[in-house]
Amino acid sequence: MEAPGDHGEAAARRSELTAAAVTDAALVARCRTGDDAAWRELVDRFSRYVYAIAIQGFRLSQQDAEDVFQEVFARVYERLDSLREDEAVRPWIAQLTRRLCIDRLRAGARESDADIDELPELPAEDDLTALEEAFDVHEAMAELPESCRQILDRFYARDESYRTIGDNLGLPAGTIASRISRCLDKLRDSFEGRKPPPAPSGEQVT
Repeated sequence: MEAPGDHGEAAARRSELTAAAVTDAALVARCRTGDDAAWRELVDRFSRYVYAIAIQGFRLSQQDAEDVFQEVFARVYERLDSLREDEAVRPWIAQLTRRLCIDRLRAGARESDADIDELPELPAEDDLTALEEAFDVHEAMAELPESCRQILDRFYARDESYRTIGDNLGLPAGTIASRISRCLDKLRDSFEGRKPPPAPSGEQVT
């Protein structure tokens, strides 16, 4: 039977993990203590990121991407204690994913007796950076209120006019520009809060 103090600590952990504001570093710190809920949250948080690098960045097949996904998180689980800075977990996972994608492409070339030097063109660093930034924006958008998500999606993704947006959302067309501006400010704040450290620090990925 749990002691009252233990029960309170468990409740506090659950509350922290379900809070949208929980940081990557806080999540890693929980994982280091053996918290299974934190580990599941970490995998969930970065799963789409890993798949995006594998499929959109390196053009791996779905099966190869799934194999890379499994290997990435197996290595993260095994080597998490080697990460020197908890807040650098995201760039560390990105570096590991890239390395494993390249290994997968080389293995495929060997199996098909292709020349290793004739691997499919690897994504340029700028392309991967753009992919990571798009992921940042997508994740930041998910944290916005529904009203902001709708108005930004209609204006930028669907290319709707102020009048069309106003008609669909029941708002005066004259207020749409100011709503978009305020929502962009919120998106910028959320996006800046998600940007990883400029100088990744972690283990040497092999």
